[in-house]
Order: sequence, then structure tokens, then C-alpha cells
Amino acid sequence: MIAGFHTYTGAILSSLKNRKDGHQRELIKILLNLDINEEYEGLLFDICMNIWEQIGKNPSVRVMAFRFILKMAEKYPEISNEIQFITQKHYLETLSPGVQRSVEKLLQKHKITSKTARK
Repeated sequence: MIAGFHTYTGAILSSLKNRKDGHQRELIKILLNLDINEEYEGLLFDICMNIWEQIGKNPSVRVMAFRFILKMAEKYPEISNEIQFITQKHYLETLSPGVQRSVEKLLQKHKITSKTARK
């Protein structure tokens, strides 16, 4: 946990949408290491879903957003159906083969099967 950041969680979330990809990635990385309350989790989940669904965004920020989505799926198993939906081919095809493998490994780690799982 990162000490002292809880005071700024709301401000970080409020500014997240208006930041460039690299800045968004680093802010999500910080927020991943915090224990944030359910209200902020929901807000960050929505932001991360929005980032992941923007297939033109930088893959590194998309994968960092995806990591938070998976963290929430671990905490709230009912989200798993959404994970299967957002790992359909059109969400992954803009990613390089290496990044696609990283996403598949993350899914395996969290025991979630994607719609495009390799045979």
C-alpha cells in the first residue's frame, strides 16, 4: 500500500479521464496498489472499462486498465461474464502478439477463459 495517497484518490480519479495515455497508465498503476473504497472502485472500474474498450488507445494503458478490471473480477466474481465479453477478438486484434499473450496469461492467472482463448 502507498501511504498518503488515500487523501487524493478522488482527485486522481476525477483527473484520470483528461490525462494522456502514459499518465493514465501510471495513475492506474498507483491506484492498483491502494485499497480503495467501493464507491471509488466502481468509478475506477467504469473508467478502466472505457479505456479497455478504446481499441485505438496505447496498448500499455489498456493492459493496465485490464489489470484493474481483473482485480475487480477476482473480488466480485459476477463480473467474470463481462470479462469474457471484453476479451472478444475485436478488443485484442489491435494489440501486438506479445501483448495479446500477456492478456491471455493474465486471464489464465485469474482463471478466466477469454472468448478467443488459444486452442
